[in-house]
Amino acid sequence: MTILEAAAALRARKVSSVELVEESLKRIARVNPKLNAFITVTSEAALERARAADAELAKGVDRGALHGVPIAHKDLVMTRGVRTTAGSKIFSDFVPDQDAVVAAKLNDAGAVMVGKTGLHELAYGITSTNPHFGAVRNPWDVERIPGGSSGGSGAAVAAELVAMATGTDTGGSIRIPSSYCGTVGLKPTYERVSRRGVFPLGLTLDHIGPMARTVRDTAVAFQAMAESPVSGYVPGEQVEIRGLRIGLPQNYYFDRLDGEVAAAVRGAVQTAAALGARMVDVTVPDMDAVTVVGRIVLLVEAVSNLGPYLGRRGDFGADVLMLMDQGRLISGAAYADAQRLRRIQIREFSKLWADVDCIFTPCTPTAAPKIGQMSLELGGVAEDVRLASTRLMRGINVLGIPSLAMPCGFTQGGLPIGLQILGAPRKEDTLLRVGAALEDALGVSGRRPGS
Repeated sequence: MTILEAAAALRARKVSSVELVEESLKRIARVNPKLNAFITVTSEAALERARAADAELAKGVDRGALHGVPIAHKDLVMTRGVRTTAGSKIFSDFVPDQDAVVAAKLNDAGAVMVGKTGLHELAYGITSTNPHFGAVRNPWDVERIPGGSSGGSGAAVAAELVAMATGTDTGGSIRIPSSYCGTVGLKPTYERVSRRGVFPLGLTLDHIGPMARTVRDTAVAFQAMAESPVSGYVPGEQVEIRGLRIGLPQNYYFDRLDGEVAAAVRGAVQTAAALGARMVDVTVPDMDAVTVVGRIVLLVEAVSNLGPYLGRRGDFGADVLMLMDQGRLISGAAYADAQRLRRIQIREFSKLWADVDCIFTPCTPTAAPKIGQMSLELGGVAEDVRLASTRLMRGINVLGIPSLAMPCGFTQGGLPIGLQILGAPRKEDTLLRVGAALEDALGVSGRRPGS
């Protein structure tokens, strides 16, 4: 059941919040042993909150569409009285004494947290194969990664364990799991959703956003999470995109793609054109250079945030420790130069918005790789799985612009394929409008793992 379906059923008295939460907890008990999507499940607290939500609705107190709906938080989001591990051995017993701003906002919206989802250690990776809490698995094929670092959130939403989950995105960590798990994920404009109370990784790159099964549910969650002012926009039943200018990059984004990914994204482009959108060829700035800037900035900022714990080297996983050691080798001058170049790149990319309203690209160059797979071949070139997965994503964090990831098709083997829609700063409504129109026309969002 989607958020909007649950909201309608609650108000029609066809279901109670307690029943929704009980069903969520039953599914978690049945499915989570296979997926390992949750680190912590808060059954008793969730049922208590669900009873309170039902009582409020009975009295006419209505907090909005999320009121009484079960959700989850990535275990990077601090939750008062509930341990928040950041997927790390170092913080495995940490219990915050207050909620992150985003958790408090969703509480105020009436959402019911049923637990905390797994992630790549310290949110620093894309596989969600965690050395301390185990590998999170993809609901479409449990031998494959769900993506990361918000892999538990992606898996939990795709498997319908919860209606939505929070994610964080420093170099693609909302959008990669959305692509690999067939969910919708929104990386908002930088600082559109407060980062306060969320474990930091790269302070100038970190974004917080929602992950859900549909574009409209994602819009509902975003409006609840965002800092004011926001429009409150949620796409209606009929969405019009006729005349909208959609940019199609002629460089970078369609290089070295799996054939099925390229075909599915091109199909989404054709669908948008059939709906009356105007396709505009664009040339993007040097995104390889933007990506390099993103890697330098993150390496330094991660060391800055996590450096105090490097004396506990044995408590880090090997891949995260390697990245931390690399970050220590980068000079302050190199970091300052990267930030100066970043400002130039932002100005160059922003010129595109004079000609287009949004831009279509693939999310990831392939569908989900297998757990433990280290490399893949694209266009005759061998690529590291981590670098390939972030290649079309990382630069968008550098730019700080909003990006919507959504399913646009499936491989012959039944794995989801993701479309990325980019927009100008604070133009999330445009992305949600286009995404909803495509979702309706493509008809792929109703497909579920195992169906």
